[in-house]
Amino acid sequence: MFPLHFAPRAFDRLDVLCIGAHCDDIEIGCGGTLLALQRQYPRLRIHWLVLTSDPARRREALRSSEDLISSRARGQVLVHDLPDGRLPAHFEQVKSRIAEASAAVNPDWVLSHHGADRHQDHALVSAITWQIFRDHLIWEYEIPKYDADLGNPNAYVPLPAGVAQHKAESIMNVFATQRDKPWFKAENLLALMRLRGLECRAESGFAEGFHCRKLVFSPFVPDPSPETGEGAPAIVPSTPQARA
Repeated sequence: MFPLHFAPRAFDRLDVLCIGAHCDDIEIGCGGTLLALQRQYPRLRIHWLVLTSDPARRREALRSSEDLISSRARGQVLVHDLPDGRLPAHFEQVKSRIAEASAAVNPDWVLSHHGADRHQDHALVSAITWQIFRDHLIWEYEIPKYDADLGNPNAYVPLPAGVAQHKAESIMNVFATQRDKPWFKAENLLALMRLRGLECRAESGFAEGFHCRKLVFSPFVPDPSPETGEGAPAIVPSTPQARA
């Protein structure tokens, strides 16, 4: 299959905003992708927005962001304290927090929850993500759980085996508050990455799957030299206009 890549000349810096309803959602849904991106894009900036927490979960979220994101790539890390499981009753606050992050970051790429996720907090965050980000590349990540709501991804990020293992081990080590949950097993995380790796024929056998509702294909990226008046051929997802 012919892969797509971000063309380095298409932007001065790649800003990625990750949005999670809960303190471990980003790591479970796209932690491997974030680790892999840092190997490829030196001018990457990863921003972290978590909507719910309590003091113990907040400490875990901050520690996890430090484990997964290098200091060079770390952008804004925001962990709010809205109540877990009750986000639909706090619609205004959720929308305000996401809107504030949008204004502060102006991301090129947004990673958020899947719209068909049956968890009420996840579903709301996905819906508001699409309300706020009207001219952005949005990929929706998946969270395996009891609800059996995994769908059929249409975008994949192949992962080196070491990256997949790093993701699983980091989640197991950091989120001690979740160790009594039946889903909280490294084998479950690795199994889903194995399945997605099979589906996209990842060389390592591991991948993360995403749902991309809208993608703009451009055969050219802007030429930084105004003398030529032409662009350079490239395969690149669309991104918001370059910052002034």
